[in-house]
Amino acid sequence: MAKRVLIVDDDPTQRRILEETIKRLGFEVKTAGSGEQALATLEGSERSSISLVLLDLVMPGIDGMAVLDRLNGKTGIPPIIVQTAHGSIDTAINAMRAGAIDFVIKPASPERLDVSIKSALKIEALAGEITRIKKKVEGTLTFGDLIIRGDAMTRVIALGKRAAASNIPVLIEGESGVGKELIARAVQGESERAGKPFIVVNCGAIPENLVESILFGHEKGSFTGATDRRIGKFQEADGGTLFLDEVGELPLDAQVKLLRALQEGEIDPVGSKKPVKVNFRLISATNRDMIQLVKDGKFREDLYYRLNVFPIWVPPLKDRLGDVAELAMHFLARFAAEEGKRVSGITEDALRLLSAYAWPGNVRQLENAVFRAVVLADGSELTVAEFPQIAAHVDGFKAEIPAAPAPFDRHPAYTGPALLGAEDTIPHTIEVRPADGPSSLGIAAVTADGEIRSLEAMEADMIRLALGRYRGHMTEVAKRLNIGRSTLYRKMQEYGLEGRPN
Repeated sequence: MAKRVLIVDDDPTQRRILEETIKRLGFEVKTAGSGEQALATLEGSERSSISLVLLDLVMPGIDGMAVLDRLNGKTGIPPIIVQTAHGSIDTAINAMRAGAIDFVIKPASPERLDVSIKSALKIEALAGEITRIKKKVEGTLTFGDLIIRGDAMTRVIALGKRAAASNIPVLIEGESGVGKELIARAVQGESERAGKPFIVVNCGAIPENLVESILFGHEKGSFTGATDRRIGKFQEADGGTLFLDEVGELPLDAQVKLLRALQEGEIDPVGSKKPVKVNFRLISATNRDMIQLVKDGKFREDLYYRLNVFPIWVPPLKDRLGDVAELAMHFLARFAAEEGKRVSGITEDALRLLSAYAWPGNVRQLENAVFRAVVLADGSELTVAEFPQIAAHVDGFKAEIPAAPAPFDRHPAYTGPALLGAEDTIPHTIEVRPADGPSSLGIAAVTADGEIRSLEAMEADMIRLALGRYRGHMTEVAKRLNIGRSTLYRKMQEYGLEGRPN
């Protein structure tokens, strides 16, 4: 789905020119003829559909600077590029201080607009990712920070907001990789416990003999190897939220203690003589069929109903493919920054490919696919070629996996006769005849098949060309090539060339 640019300009002619230019750059366009219309859009319900604003500074009524001043500091405002025909350093500085991200002089060329828009969107994506990471660490992540735009997630958001308004135990269900932990973090971030500890426990990754010690803590000397007192995850989460991921993997012994902690608000550390009061909000998550686990006797029924007070089902990514494009761009911005790659976009064909795939591994699989594509990418955009495994499973798409490079040829680059005296016939070279100068000979950089030639082959041609040009006078050849005579003789021997002694 293409990004939408809001063009704000009081000149109808200039507006139409910009509209056509930006459409040709691959963006959707919305126009506004005044500062008042721009504010109505950016402060109203349409704000979320705008990815960038191209704002004229000089307009009657509410001008560009007034728009900037009014929007400065507000959350959710897209990046703004200002433009004016009256450019000056002071104007640029004032616009930047007021919140603009870039500055262009009218009439701006399509190339300048393209660079400015793409750079602004890339900076915005990175800024958004940094904000999300910061909020995640601080425990203040909200549903507005998550990339969930499809209708399939509307119910998840509504239930999450309701859960955040109380201290009710929440059970988040869904396939592996759908983002259950992020939903849990958003529930905390919108609750009164925002900013408090958010402790994550993967119940399936804890050794069975250490479950009680890790969850509830232990006293010094309570068992062999307990050389120090250790507080458990429940106490670490005191005042905040405890997130039990894959809660269905808890052994039965630990389930008994978990039930007591939920009912009484206190835990019994291993070896402790008295219980410890804890104040925590419990959010659990599972990708298992909990009812079946209860029937099989692997999970306590009373604990299940204590956890499943407020269930939230997160649909798999195949049921919300409308989120794929935006998620992919989100991952692209992050991985391009981490890998130091100048990749700023995804082609339309590649986005269609990603949106047509079923994603059995859900968001986690998409994240890893984009990571791999960024590492493989050589251009400024990700194409279908960077997603060969995905293309192999989607009808109508085909991407060849690049073949391994051929091993270096260690044989002499030239094995034919010496070329002394054959100045007019120099193989592997091309003749270049400048329009305003004498003819000269050049070395071909590519083969007839369009492949880059090796440095050895080009060096051999350079020596061959110099030998012909200076008729085998080795002192002059070495001088022109800026190498010593002994080096020249050695290279000629390596490449199978012969020279006239002089």
